Amino acid sequence: MNTVKVTSQQVAERAGVSQSAVSRVFTPGASASEKTVKKVRKAAAELGYRPNVLARAMVSGKSRIIGLVVAYLENQFYPDALEKLSNALQERGYHVLIFLANQTAGNIDQVVEEILDYQVDGIIAASVAMSSDLSERCRSAGVPMVLFNRSQDDPNMSVVTSDNYSGGRKVAEFLLAAGHRKIGYIAGWEGASTQRDREAGFIAALAEAGVPLHARTEGDFKMAKAAAATRKMFATDPPEAVFVANDHMAISVMDTLRFELGLNVPDDVSVVGYDDVPAAGWLAYSLTTVRQPANRMVAETVEILLDQIENSTSQPRRIAIDGPLILRGSARIPKGWTK
Repeated sequence: MNTVKVTSQQVAERAGVSQSAVSRVFTPGASASEKTVKKVRKAAAELGYRPNVLARAMVSGKSRIIGLVVAYLENQFYPDALEKLSNALQERGYHVLIFLANQTAGNIDQVVEEILDYQVDGIIAASVAMSSDLSERCRSAGVPMVLFNRSQDDPNMSVVTSDNYSGGRKVAEFLLAAGHRKIGYIAGWEGASTQRDREAGFIAALAEAGVPLHARTEGDFKMAKAAAATRKMFATDPPEAVFVANDHMAISVMDTLRFELGLNVPDDVSVVGYDDVPAAGWLAYSLTTVRQPANRMVAETVEILLDQIENSTSQPRRIAIDGPLILRGSARIPKGWTK
């Protein structure tokens, strides 16, 4: 086995180009002609050359690596969103390291400290919240961070979400227009800003119509807990309609209603979710839901983060993108409304 390290100078000599041309070919985002790229890559393959990304990062001060921390992947929204984020960043010449963390602040802080050790250029935190101390730690290290699909009160933190408050209002207005008055809500994890804002908008719209919330249980954004919450809610004086804080739980709620409790959806009870994950559109569920505009959320997140990395922009941005209510077959449709 050949253990001699092939250098970029050797690649340049074989390809008949300068060493700087070799560097440009293997530097994401750098410009090089198609002819030069072909010659350099052919020479590199023949010699068995691989660029030393870590060494280049030490010289340039840039690793072109983005740390992506996520709390859980059971919810279909997150694998799809993470794929979109990864693709968008790769198109801009960055690579992604994914780190999993649970929702406890201590664990998330530990994971982000580990991410910083990898000399990442930036961090995207999806479905997790940071402590104020950790946010300051990242700023002190010169590593910008954007929260994706979570918000927090730190005014220095950039945030991209859907407009969860407006989405909650839309669900309430829809159910009220359908004639429902006994309306329940199955909450997600209480520590999530998405849960808080969706419920706040929902309750506010009900209150403006003079309709109190009929029942409330907690599903913690987990399918098993959502099923248990459904059994509890429908044990006595069941509601006519239920808003579930995300589709991941709403699918479990529908299965419990139909196959355990023997109820018809939507004839006996209307069910509305939030996210519009792929399964929401399956004929087995046909779930009416608020769509999170994932493509726009991803585009804004990438733009904010790379602006901060490449242009040293320090001004935080907080963006909430409105998403439409998608009408399907899981809820009674008001007169005059169309799918």
